[in-house]
Amino acid sequence: MSRTRTAVLAALALVAGVSGPAVAVAPSARAAISAIPCTVDYKIQNDWGAGFTAAVTVTNNSAAKSSWAVKWSYAGNQQVTSYWNSKIAQSGTAVTASNETYNGTLAAGGSVSFGFNGSYSGTNAVPTAFTLDGVTCNVDDGSGGGGGGGNGGGSGTRVDNPYAGAKVYVNPEWSAKAAAETGGSRISNQPTGVWLDRIAAINGTSTSMGLRAHLDAALAQKGTGEEVVQLVVYDLPGRDCAALASNGELGPTEIDKYKTQFIDPIAAILADSKYASLRIVTTIEIDSLPNLVTNTGSRATATANCDTMLANGNYVKGVGYALAKLGAIPNVYNYLDAGHHGWLGWDDNFAPAANIFKQAATSEGATVDDVAGFITNTANYSALKENNFTINDSVNGTSVRQSKWVDWNRYVDELSFAQAFRTQLVSVGFNSGIGMLIDTSRNGWGGSARPAGPGPTTSVDAYVDGGRYDRRIHVGNWCNQAGAGLGERPQASPAAGIDAYVWMKPPGESDGSSSAIPNDEGKGFDQMCDPTYTGNARNGNSMSGALPNAPLSGHWFSAQFQQLMANAYPPL
Repeated sequence: MSRTRTAVLAALALVAGVSGPAVAVAPSARAAISAIPCTVDYKIQNDWGAGFTAAVTVTNNSAAKSSWAVKWSYAGNQQVTSYWNSKIAQSGTAVTASNETYNGTLAAGGSVSFGFNGSYSGTNAVPTAFTLDGVTCNVDDGSGGGGGGGNGGGSGTRVDNPYAGAKVYVNPEWSAKAAAETGGSRISNQPTGVWLDRIAAINGTSTSMGLRAHLDAALAQKGTGEEVVQLVVYDLPGRDCAALASNGELGPTEIDKYKTQFIDPIAAILADSKYASLRIVTTIEIDSLPNLVTNTGSRATATANCDTMLANGNYVKGVGYALAKLGAIPNVYNYLDAGHHGWLGWDDNFAPAANIFKQAATSEGATVDDVAGFITNTANYSALKENNFTINDSVNGTSVRQSKWVDWNRYVDELSFAQAFRTQLVSVGFNSGIGMLIDTSRNGWGGSARPAGPGPTTSVDAYVDGGRYDRRIHVGNWCNQAGAGLGERPQASPAAGIDAYVWMKPPGESDGSSSAIPNDEGKGFDQMCDPTYTGNARNGNSMSGALPNAPLSGHWFSAQFQQLMANAYPPL
């Protein structure tokens, strides 16, 4: 259970006669609150008996500051062991948290959040008094709310579809790269996902914006309307057990590091009341849970790495923890990655996938209420809608399902899969109001190779291959696919059960390098990104279909970007 102390709650309780944050504030209450020079919200988010994680939000009700320091003392033997978004020093029981270089500015009425891990023995009482730059911040008696663990001052009111009636954040870093390309200004104002794919991405680097910088930029773009910010949360231990190009920085057993150094700092920032007016959409850990369904055990596609992650449970635990921590923040909408039709559309994958998603969504303190929906086709190429054939067609008495391309799958495109999988997810216990997202950033398949109608009826393979929009060699090919094009532009509520078409994968960012490139990002070389590779069981031992001369995953790939624009459908 979360424990908290918040100065503002005391004022509310005195005036309104009730405790907790969800009360109407009379004018006299507002006057009482404004007289408080500062408030401190100290929450113990996780306590495992010998240690704990805390999140602190400080609100300044006095003049604006260019630097700040918060102090408190412990009644017990608590010791701060690691921290983020502040510099923390401790002498005995006395603790001082001061700003980092990037968050020293604290406006009048503004807030700043930071977090830390600590150790203790005996009891772990919440501190009773805080100061901000030497001025005492009022604190209540602990009887007020805080049961959710880090709600961060949001309104607490979620909408059914966060994309409805809202603008979506345009990442200025991606936009600048797109605009610098010949013809790129045609799409450089489109919203794309911000990828938090390693711990360093949270605070940013010398060449990239951190999470706070993106959220601040989103506030600037927001104006008086609603604004969605799209984040990809992607750094599980043993990440992407079946693909080397996107292997992550954390080893298979580093679940505690994932929780305390990745998820907790993200949650602390998103819970800052400064960002409560944003609708924050998170795509949770792409490819992880689907790998446990299809690439484990006795299957021909199994890998030792995926068997390890199934056995140790750290994918399930990590996803559950992320859902619980982020789902506690009222303006965060979690969408869990659900692969794509060419991965989970087969009968022996479809229902088991829904079941393992339910397992993850009810682990580590998470519930199905922490899941706003699911996203399919993230960073993939599956066509949105195949119009030239259906799963019910037959050619000379042979079902389309028996074609080499379809290979007994029940779905031939992403829209039909996403709508059907939504129904399956609800059947296993997810809320009936969940919505689906489909990543359409690279599944347009336009250009001169786009079929104008069905293929010939000389054979079922000729019929399907001649009519399919998706021109990949095999549906299992996923790396920098030759011939791909931009798909439907991002839009809200485009079809039944679909919350939005999104460009979660920023077009022009590589899926992986065509050959081994030494790097400090934990990214390995995957042969599926080598255009000369002849395949494996996961792609039917087919050629990889990858473009040549690709850089590391996430790095800008100009040749791919130009091809995506040339083959866009709808055309640019």
